[in-house]
Amino acid sequence: MLQQEVNEDMSRMIWLTGLSGSGKSTLAEALRPLIENCHILDGDVLRRGINQDLQFSEEDRLEAGRRIGEIGKILLDAKLNVIVASISPFRSTRDKVRSLIGESYMEVYVRCPLKVCEERDPKGLYKQARAGQIKHFTGIDSPYEEPIQPDVIVETDKLSLEECVSKIIQCLSPAY
Repeated sequence: MLQQEVNEDMSRMIWLTGLSGSGKSTLAEALRPLIENCHILDGDVLRRGINQDLQFSEEDRLEAGRRIGEIGKILLDAKLNVIVASISPFRSTRDKVRSLIGESYMEVYVRCPLKVCEERDPKGLYKQARAGQIKHFTGIDSPYEEPIQPDVIVETDKLSLEECVSKIIQCLSPAY
């Protein structure tokens, strides 16, 4: 694993987007010790708290993304680095957050084929969605809009965790 830490004057927001089971939370946890003064905003954790009033409609997903972006901005203003691990299926959400955050925003597409995500299915959500128990599930009966120009693409079905982390760190600090 990389032994170097990212230590920049400017706080950064690393927005990890991808399907459920693509590896966003795993990547966030692997990045945490390498990024000084860092806090993770995990979509699953936020759904149990600040976003518990939201469902899975398009409107609610847009609102969830807006809230995550606003919380992230508060943390950035406090000089913390922020890693967001959130499906955030709509480009418009990610574009709005990029506009809100500005040059401190870095979009990472955690790309993994749906078939592999379903095989991983750590929470059993794809099985439930296929059985009709979860409606509006991203990748099954609700769309995921792939990023058009992400800052980084990591393919978690092809690269090791270390390789994915290294690719992200290199983008954060080109000198590495």
